[in-house]
Amino acid sequence: MKKKTKLLVVDDEDIVRESLDDWLSSVGYDVLTATCGEEALQIIKRKKVKIMIADLIMPGMNGIELMKEARTIVPTMSTVIITAHGTIQTAIAAIREGAYDYIEKPFCPEKVELLVRNLVEHHNLVEENITLRRKIEDRFSFEGIIAKSPKMMKIFELIKTVAPTGATVLITGESGTGKEVIARAIHSQSQRRNKPFIVTSCAALPETLLESELFGYEKGSFTGAVERRKGKFEAADKGTLFLDEIGEIDANTQVHLLRALEAKKITRIGSNEEMEVDVRIIVATNRDLRAMIDQGTFREDLYYRLNVVTISLPPLRNRREDILPMAEHFLKKYAKENNSSVRGFSPEVVQFMLDYHWRGNVRELENMVERGVILAKDKTITLAEFPQELTGPALTEARTLEALERNHILSVLEETGGNIARTAKILGIHRMTLYNKLKKYGINVNTLGA
Repeated sequence: MKKKTKLLVVDDEDIVRESLDDWLSSVGYDVLTATCGEEALQIIKRKKVKIMIADLIMPGMNGIELMKEARTIVPTMSTVIITAHGTIQTAIAAIREGAYDYIEKPFCPEKVELLVRNLVEHHNLVEENITLRRKIEDRFSFEGIIAKSPKMMKIFELIKTVAPTGATVLITGESGTGKEVIARAIHSQSQRRNKPFIVTSCAALPETLLESELFGYEKGSFTGAVERRKGKFEAADKGTLFLDEIGEIDANTQVHLLRALEAKKITRIGSNEEMEVDVRIIVATNRDLRAMIDQGTFREDLYYRLNVVTISLPPLRNRREDILPMAEHFLKKYAKENNSSVRGFSPEVVQFMLDYHWRGNVRELENMVERGVILAKDKTITLAEFPQELTGPALTEARTLEALERNHILSVLEETGGNIARTAKILGIHRMTLYNKLKKYGINVNTLGA
């Protein structure tokens, strides 16, 4: 059986309240009534009423004040204001404040019924749009990561597969591609989700401090160690430890990290006592660890301990399908944070974002959108809000031509499965020319299948 639409009628006059109750109940609505604003708010809190008909003039809280207070409880509240003859201007002001419409005393039952029917249809349409928007956002979102490109869909599936296990994960990718966000998604999908997720940037600390930060220290173990301190491994016990920029750790710390991974035990600096830790390790880097192994700056045995499962994040320029969904997400985020009325991007900005190289990846896109929201003079972000050095006419034209060439090269590479020789032959250029163009456009053939 279809659920009746719930309405709240608020009026201090018994005859008005009872008449509306009788008329609306007789045509199939579930009607609640209140004699004043305070009583109405209590009903709204208990019953979660979303449609209200309220008198404009009442003792205490008036209809407009009630409407505003009600929206703090139910933001999608739809309100009709009841007004007496001679207060029409005030009723119009109520509409400007967000009321759906007004009805004037004395009532015509047929007009009231028609207005309420239209109001209910309007409210249902608004809620359907909100639901649809959430479904669309959910479709392009996984653990807060906004994406729809095939490459990211594969990564989402890999996260779902590896998260429930205890496997160590190595996340690779350029700076700004969202490696920490991926690490958090793995933790959130794992059985450790209710335990700590501890982040340490290996590049943010000097070599002399990184080891004590990871493993902790005993009082008096070195100058400045005035008390015993737990390290990140102990803090992350039963949870996940994310080591960002793992390629920056020194040789001595590499030895101790390898020991901790193999034995699942750590030793605080200044102590001879080993302690067991139950920690899931996720590491990330924007460096080529294999090249570092060849150079002798990264231990090969540690690399294989860390590289149980690898997730390679493609740069934003190699997954352009994700640019606009992410830009929309950041726009909503920063418009809300800054109480801004900005709602969209101009066509020129959309084209710019699709063509731009995004050397700073997702981080650069987010910063650019935040800047646009803050500087926008209207409800639409235009190119005027972006740095002139990125959007000048000559640069825009050159960038558009480069974008066409780059996208064509990517298309052929996808077709050949990343085969350089076949790609060069199809394009009609020498292999060295192709290599130079790959370098110019920041195309990494190894990430094409990621």
